This record gives sequence, structure tokens and C-alpha cells, in this order.
Amino acid sequence: PTRAALTLTPSAVNKIKQLLKDKPEHVGVKVGVRTRGCNGLSYTLEYTKTKGDSGEEVIQDVRVFIEKKAQLTLLGTEMDYVEDKLSSEFVSNNPNIKGTCGCGESFNI
Repeated sequence: PTRAALTLTPSAVNKIKQLLKDKPEHVGVKVGVRTRGCNGLSYTLEYTKTKGDSGEEVIQDVRVFIEKKAQLTLLGTEMDYVEDKLSSEFVSNNPNIKGTCGCGESFNI
């Protein structure tokens, strides 16, 4: 079987479900990659109403669409949702990242 580009932890699935509950017109979320920060790439997460031109769809209780250009950079990544006293955010644990920078590679919603 082919390896999914992205897997979600139960915590991430629950948070996405919670976020989508108030947005019945959206079918899921879309993960993309943008160039920014001091090390080149950061992930983006946005609500989406259609599959559109997404390259891949991951279904794990929720629908997550992956932008074509993000597929290679996301391969094998696990998306988690982490909450602590200071912040709550989605964190991508990507085995392919060779180096990260001081500003961090996670993103907030």
C-alpha cells in the first residue's frame, strides 16, 4: 500500500472536527506549503468547500486535502494538535525536514 502523505493524530482529528462543526458549508481543510520564514517553507491550513485542484485527499474521520505542490514536502508527515498553557496549535512532525529554524515550523489557526 502507498504511504499516505499525511496522517493525523486523534487530537488533530478532533480539533478539525470541532472547527468544521460550525462551518457546514466546508467539506474539510486543505494543507498547503508557503515559502516564508528563515528556513524556506511553512505549512498552511485553510477551510475548503471543494476538493478543487488538490492533489491528494486523506480521510481520517475528517477530510484533509493536500495541495499538489505540498505532496512531496508532506510525505510521511504526522499532524498533531498540541495545547498547553501558552498556546494551542497544529504541529507537523515531518521526518523529511533536514533542518529547522529558530522561528519554528508549526502554524496557528
